[in-house]
Amino acid sequence: MLPIHLIRPIGLKSGMLLGMAIFLTFAGCDRPSPGAAGVDDAMATPTGQRQFITVGTAPAGGAFAPVGNAIASVVDANKGSLNWVVAPQGTKGTQENIRKLDAGEIEFGMANAAISYFATKGEGAWKKPYHVRAVATLAPNVGVFVTTAGSGIRSINDLKGKRVVLGPAGAGFDYFLKPLLEAHGVSYADLTVLNGNYFTASDMIADGKADAAFMGGAVPIPAVTKLCSSQDVVFIKLADDAAQKLKDYPFYFPVPVKAAAYSDLEEDLTGINVGNMHLITHANVDQDVVYNLTKLMYLNRDQVAEKHPAGKALNPKNAIRDTGIPFHDGAIKFYKEIGIWPGE
Repeated sequence: MLPIHLIRPIGLKSGMLLGMAIFLTFAGCDRPSPGAAGVDDAMATPTGQRQFITVGTAPAGGAFAPVGNAIASVVDANKGSLNWVVAPQGTKGTQENIRKLDAGEIEFGMANAAISYFATKGEGAWKKPYHVRAVATLAPNVGVFVTTAGSGIRSINDLKGKRVVLGPAGAGFDYFLKPLLEAHGVSYADLTVLNGNYFTASDMIADGKADAAFMGGAVPIPAVTKLCSSQDVVFIKLADDAAQKLKDYPFYFPVPVKAAAYSDLEEDLTGINVGNMHLITHANVDQDVVYNLTKLMYLNRDQVAEKHPAGKALNPKNAIRDTGIPFHDGAIKFYKEIGIWPGE
């Protein structure tokens, strides 16, 4: 602030012009999109301080990044008179998003429900319980193992002794892959484990630097589609009893994958959900913030689906699906209002 003796009075004419400029500037800001489902004026605080809302996403190659981008974009476009700026932030994925939420660096994050489950319990590599909360359950994270026709690999057991890409280093894939492999009698020690995101894994297989890879996400997984365009891809079948062996975990369940999903898939395949994609927040995030974002995202879910098919999972049955971690009170408040919360 300038010292008082340096502040000069503004003339009447200048003051009127300044006031008009300020009025015109703010009068045109933050108007809701025509026909969009927005936040009621009574819930908005347009005169309050601008609030920056960040949605942590994930590396390229899977569905987490485009879906997170879609949610942020749609909410920001339909925020109405809320004085918000909603933007995605690229991250390394679920584990980084959970830590950023805990540190108060982001407000929302895309996550894998299996990793969130262990984080809330403080189990595995998590040194303490993390107080993350669900906002909405999104598409199943359909896991598939892929290889090429020339590899000779046809079953999970055939992966023993092979070079297998099991996700980016530090992304936490071991939380859901270790139990899945163990259900087939295979351990990490049986494999030569390689790391990389899905697109990197696709390139490694194409270049002969890897024999197989795990890929997961909403179907169709972009990196799998890419690999099918250049290689003769074989989808490795899971054991028929795999889901039964994993029944003690709340996030695993079989998911049918139609042959039409990928050019090299010759018949319908049973994949396995290795933890739904879901949007999470922290228990300490303000209830009104979570309520408003949940409302804007859900009521404009058709726009999310236009940007990525996984948005179709934002439906009355799936959005409230229990994946093993509690929902935030702000999200529950909205779901109760529209009558889709269990018991309402």
